[in-house]
Amino acid sequence: METIRKKGAKMKNRKSYLLGVLAIVALYSCVPTREIRDENTAVPEQYQNQSTDTTNTGLVQWREFFKDPNLVALIDTALVNNQELNIMLQQVDIAKNIIKAKKGEYLPFVNIQAGAEVEKVGEYTRNGAVEKNLEVKEGEEFPEPLTNYMVGAFATWELDVWKKLRNEKKAAVFEYLSSVEGKNFMVTNLVAEIADSYYELMALDNQLAIIDQNLEIQQNALKMVKLQKQAARATELAVKRFQAEVLKNQSHKYEIHQEIVETENRLNFLIGRSPQPIQRTSDNFIETPIDTIYAGIPSQLLQNRPDVRQAEYELAAAKLDTKAAKASFYPQFTIKAGLGLEAFDTKYLTTTPESVLYSAIGDMVAPLINRNAIKAQYKNATDRQLQAVYEYEKAILNAYIEVANQLSNIDNLKQSYELKDGQVQALTESIDLSTRLFQSARVEYIEVLLAQREALESKMELVETKKDQLLAQVTMYRALGGGWN
Repeated sequence: METIRKKGAKMKNRKSYLLGVLAIVALYSCVPTREIRDENTAVPEQYQNQSTDTTNTGLVQWREFFKDPNLVALIDTALVNNQELNIMLQQVDIAKNIIKAKKGEYLPFVNIQAGAEVEKVGEYTRNGAVEKNLEVKEGEEFPEPLTNYMVGAFATWELDVWKKLRNEKKAAVFEYLSSVEGKNFMVTNLVAEIADSYYELMALDNQLAIIDQNLEIQQNALKMVKLQKQAARATELAVKRFQAEVLKNQSHKYEIHQEIVETENRLNFLIGRSPQPIQRTSDNFIETPIDTIYAGIPSQLLQNRPDVRQAEYELAAAKLDTKAAKASFYPQFTIKAGLGLEAFDTKYLTTTPESVLYSAIGDMVAPLINRNAIKAQYKNATDRQLQAVYEYEKAILNAYIEVANQLSNIDNLKQSYELKDGQVQALTESIDLSTRLFQSARVEYIEVLLAQREALESKMELVETKKDQLLAQVTMYRALGGGWN
């Protein structure tokens, strides 16, 4: 008979185990799954009409790329004082602190607890009647009101069976790395913006100098026309036209002065200081050499560009967030334990083992009915992962197109500069030629005016083209991922 009972108990335990296993299998089978396509990181093997040489200017440090010591000093100051960059640095520190918080979540939480309480229950209640008829020890009744003192350590530990907490911690690490790359991308843009404004300022200085030179020529021409009028070889109309041209260029000087002030203040803002003159040497701006830029191969952009790496880390974090969200469908295992001392009187608090308290609890909690909130979180996580895939692909495509555009721009600006340089030389010579022809009454005064005006415009355009060449170099350097290291 005893043997039959034992066999029945064993069969009952087996059934309970099988039911438990089937329940878990059924629970897992209800977990939704969404397939997310892999990211496409393919890029052409080389840029159009470019070699497969891996020499890449983007790997050059900005101190070596920029030769002007005044510009280097400005960038140095900006990397310390720029407010927006310092705000970003705090964001990086916040992301770093989140890693520590996430790391602590899958470790046991241990708290020290101490407390004291006093309680008076009614005598005609169950607790009151029990206390009235019980003794702590022979001859000693429970005190009234009843006090209680406790001190102990209590721990809670969620077992990370499904790696949910560890995946969240790893995701936080990738978010931190993403924030670092975001900071690097900001540094790249800041360096480029300072260089752009600096070159623009030098170009304005040169345009101002050209206007001054042209004004001297025009004022001499005005004196000549006045003398021609006195000799009855020119009219008052010619005098007025030359006066108007002089006044127009004098007015243009004030416009350039204002642009210089605004450009200087933009630079001062970027380097985090109040308005003041910007130290620069603009005399040889037009002779500034245009160095050769080596673009390397497109695949290097995946490693060199901070914005591409930032998108890559964001995608890695999104993948881990999806895994963590999926783990919410599985059972959660928690262990709780405590150890301490408890007594109704402090004199008994250290009396052991009578005052010793301890506890150990194991919990398993799994979502069963109405899991809509968890499903929504999982779907949102997969949607964000797909968004991150598109963002990563967009960053790669944008990087490639930016480099391709600047390669073409640099080449076209080189051709344009050479042609405009020849135009300036021809028009500069035409000023002297038209003046001499006018003095000998072989051309009208309007020819002199047009020659002076066209020469001025061509010189201004040449300065603009030189500035565009320098800006194209800076943009290309940034597009290749340079400027942050």
